Formats: sequence, C-alpha cells, structure tokens
Amino acid sequence: MRVALFVTCVNDALYPATGVATVRLLERLGVTVDFPAAQSCCGQPQFNTGYRAETAPLVRRTVRAFEGYEYVVTPSGSCAAMIREHYGRFGPEAAELGPRTYELTEFLVDVLGVTDVGAHFPHRVAYHPSCHGLRMLGLGDRPLRLLREVRGLELVELPGAEECCGFGGTFAVKNPAVSAAMGADKVRNAVASGADVLCGADNSCLMHLGGTMSRMRVLPGLRPVHLAEILASTETEPLVRGAKEPLA
Repeated sequence: MRVALFVTCVNDALYPATGVATVRLLERLGVTVDFPAAQSCCGQPQFNTGYRAETAPLVRRTVRAFEGYEYVVTPSGSCAAMIREHYGRFGPEAAELGPRTYELTEFLVDVLGVTDVGAHFPHRVAYHPSCHGLRMLGLGDRPLRLLREVRGLELVELPGAEECCGFGGTFAVKNPAVSAAMGADKVRNAVASGADVLCGADNSCLMHLGGTMSRMRVLPGLRPVHLAEILASTETEPLVRGAKEPLA
C-alpha cells in the first residue's frame, strides 16, 4: 500500500501539528506514509474565486507530486473535495487523482476498516461538520464513529451542527459581517453544548472559529482542535499542539 500525505497549504503554513498527528496516527495503525516534497496548494482558493487559468498550474503540480501513489490522504475535507469534484475539469490526467484521494476519516473507516484507533482524550467534545465534508464528500457519521471510540472522550451534541460556520474561504473576505455573524452563532452553540473542545476535520473552519472564540473571549474554556490531533492522542503520547498552547 503506497500512501502519501497531502498536508495542504493551510496546515503546512499554520497548523503543522495536524500533519504530524496524521502521520503519527497512520503509522500507529501500520501504514507507511510518504510526504512528497513537491506538493503545494491544490488551487482551491483560485478556483473558487474564478481564476481558472491560475488554478491550472497548481493542479498539474499536485498531480505530478502524487503520481504513482495508491492512496493520497489529507486531513482536509475541503481540499479533498477540490481534487475529487473539480480536478476533472482540468483534463483526464487530473481527473485520475480524484478516486485515489481520501479525506482522513474516509481512509480510516473505509480503507483501513477501523473506528477504534487506540486514542485517549479525556475532554468534552462537540463536533462541527464542515460544509465540504458534509455536503460534497458525504462523510456522514464517519467522524462521529471515530470519536465515539476514543477513550475518556465525552461526545456532546452541537446545536445547529450542520449549519455553516461562515468561513467559506474567500466568502469570509468578501462578506466579513455575514461571516462573523455565522461564526458567532456557531461558537455560541458550542458554548451552550457544554463542550471544552470544538472538534472539526478542516483547519480552515477551525481557524475561523478560533478567531471568533478569541474575540468572544471564550478561550480557553472552549478551544478548537483538529480531529486528527484527537485521534493521535494516547495516554502515553498526549495531544501535541505544536505552536498552540497544550490543553490543560
């Protein structure tokens, strides 16, 4: 099984701990993971903003970077959706990468056939399903099935879970007031749930919600944490947050 990690530009630049956690998790499950150094942005921001010509070189670069791998795994539903849903517009070679690309929870549940990954995370957790994972990839209950098997974790219901957090990439730039209001609604719902961790599978959403939490002054009582970091956490190897403060 040849597996490559597509870490994504957001994780590489801002949340490297998520990439480290993904590799640590997969290696714990017996998967050898490669990291093609040629990878870069998948082109989603350019594509979603209408710059198709500028997207094409990034698509070609991504396809070349992951050539020959049986599986490409990414801890980002939005980037997985970009490759699966839109790369076909850039020719047959680009389209071929789509079926080999898996969001992390899909790979764990559908390919490896596991829901209990040996994790330990003693916190009250609410799960926010990102729009791309929910509506484009159809992740369904895969993330929840994984979270329910984590030892010490108390999974609480998030009111309005399927509502958008308001980030939407360039939507947040073009419509800042609407984006901020949607983020505030999501954070208020997370606070009402009683959770001390708001978990998601996309750091773009969690970045937006983390900023909202800071402005609403609910940190550190409520914190955003990527699902991969929870699943990689064990009693002997607790959660590593990289540049972020560790959970108490």
